[in-house]
Amino acid sequence: MTVIIALFNLQDAAAKAEYEAWALSTDLPTVRKLGSVDRFDTLRTKMLLGTDSPPPYEYIEIIELNDFGRFREEVATEPMQRVAGEFRSFAKDPQFIVCDLLDGGNA
Repeated sequence: MTVIIALFNLQDAAAKAEYEAWALSTDLPTVRKLGSVDRFDTLRTKMLLGTDSPPPYEYIEIIELNDFGRFREEVATEPMQRVAGEFRSFAKDPQFIVCDLLDGGNA
């Protein structure tokens, strides 16, 4: 199973409440409808365990895929390009890490 981890902070001009409302109303439901996506979650970070330092990222997205090739095709469509553009207006230098589960997702 392929998993994409996105790590990001908000743009300086982006309001947290506005981003989170958009994520709940647009990003999460749109991406969750893609046939290549098994699961999609957005997490708001709280703290670094064992330290008073703030987390390096405000948000983390976890996208579990059943077909990476199909995902690439789906994100190239006009509706997904619109959502991606809206995401970029909120996220400052997001990092997208493509991963494979060590056990393939077979627990």
